[in-house]
Parts: sequence; C-alpha cells; structure tokens
Amino acid sequence: MVSETKTTEAPTLRRELKARHLTMIAIGGSIGTGLFVASGATISQAGPGGALLSYILIGLMVYFLMTSLGELAAFMPVSGSFATYGQNYVEEGFGFALGWNYWYNWAVTIAVDLVASQLVMSYWFPDTPAGSGAPCSSASCSC
Repeated sequence: MVSETKTTEAPTLRRELKARHLTMIAIGGSIGTGLFVASGATISQAGPGGALLSYILIGLMVYFLMTSLGELAAFMPVSGSFATYGQNYVEEGFGFALGWNYWYNWAVTIAVDLVASQLVMSYWFPDTPAGSGAPCSSASCSC
C-alpha cells in the first residue's frame, strides 16, 4: 500500500513574464474609457496643444512612478502587491490603507466605465433608452 503525503509549499515567485507580456499589460492599462470620454472635455478646455502638453506631463509622472516601482520590485521581489512595499518601507498601516484605497479606486472605476458605456451608446444609438447601456455592458462583462 502506497501512502500519499501532501506537502504544502509556500508559493514562490517565478520570473516568467516576457517583454511582450509587459508591453500588453502596459497598453491595456493605458488605454481605457477615460481616454475616449474625458479627452473631449480636456481638448475643449485646454485646446489641442494644452491637452497634448498635459498628457505628456502626466505620462512623464507615470513613467517615473512605474520606474520607481520596477526598481523596488527588482530590489525586493515579494509575493504581494505594491501595498506590500508601503507596508515594509513606510508603515504597516500605510500599506493597509494603500491596499484599500486601490480597491476603492477600482470599485469606483467599474461604475464610471458602466456610465461611460451608456454615454458612448447614446452617441451612436440616440434612440436607446437612457438606462440600457449600463446593464448591457455589465452583462457582457460578466459572461
């Protein structure tokens, strides 16, 4: 009789992401609903030159932020999110608050995306009822 023993190993980190994976993650995170919906308001207030300048400025800030986060990940790889770095380098409460703020950000973003889908839908299909875009988008994302 062969006895089976189950060993529980802690999850380990593996460096298996290739450059194409990171590129697609970056593109997917950059192009969102805000690019299409909020660009009109930005261009109407600042003009095309001001909008381009503001996007370049924000892009530079995001570049430096992500470079810093990449340096932290290379220096101290952890099996956690960036909130772990706040917990380890600043304070435990800071990491906790950072994690919950990040969750809240994405909880609100989902609602904004559903409202934006209604705005886009009402532009292309003006005869659609006002409340039909959000449930249709929510159902299509859930399937």
